[in-house]
Amino acid sequence: MTPVLVFDIETIPDTDGLRRLNGLDADMTDAQVAEMAFQQRRQATGSDFLPLHLQRVAAISCTLRDRDSFRVWTLGSPEDGEGELIRRFFEGIEKYTPQIVSWNGGGFDLPVLHYRGMVHGIQAPRYWDMGDDDREFKWNNYISRYHTRHLDLMDLLALYQPRANAPLDQMAQLCGFPGKLGMDGSQVWEAYQRGEIAAIRNYCETDAVNTYLVYLRFQLMRGALTPDTYRQECDLVRQTLGKSEGAHWREFLAAWNLSI
Repeated sequence: MTPVLVFDIETIPDTDGLRRLNGLDADMTDAQVAEMAFQQRRQATGSDFLPLHLQRVAAISCTLRDRDSFRVWTLGSPEDGEGELIRRFFEGIEKYTPQIVSWNGGGFDLPVLHYRGMVHGIQAPRYWDMGDDDREFKWNNYISRYHTRHLDLMDLLALYQPRANAPLDQMAQLCGFPGKLGMDGSQVWEAYQRGEIAAIRNYCETDAVNTYLVYLRFQLMRGALTPDTYRQECDLVRQTLGKSEGAHWREFLAAWNLSI
């Protein structure tokens, strides 16, 4: 079977980049730089959501379904810098050529990884191949919106209509899965400033598993899984998480509504 890699990222403001682009004093704290950028963004757009190229990657979490195994992990260590996390992500694609699955990955996660990968000089020839090196990639590659080598579940389920988009948290809960636990994306910057990188990584992992479970439900809907194989796949996830350390997995399993 082709390995299926689900991924999710968490980001914080690129305060170093903001200093460089705005000619800010070096004695301004990261919090002050970020708040200045948020205020400017609110005045310009009504939202403090920063442009994607000014989002620094703080965590990348993945699930991998391959052969008889399912695993969940966050790339690198809490001490690794952004460049190392992005390098590891594209290195995995280079080595294994998995199908990658996301929720809004085409609208957020991958463009962020593109911009930030360029900042750090990351190479990713397999990811960017559109048929020049491998003829099969002409018809199914990671870049084209309507190909499935990268499956953006949110985009596909909405039939590529932004007004039909749905949030992962709500779709997961409607399907009986836990949804977001303990944090959401708007709280990541505050958690990062408090030094709670482990909590951010845990939250990112639960988002990746929620995405994988919604992907399984999609595979059931489209007939790629039978009801029996769907239940087996869900059981494999539960068994794997049950053996994993971490209070976030105990909370996740407790919130999983098996009756839906």
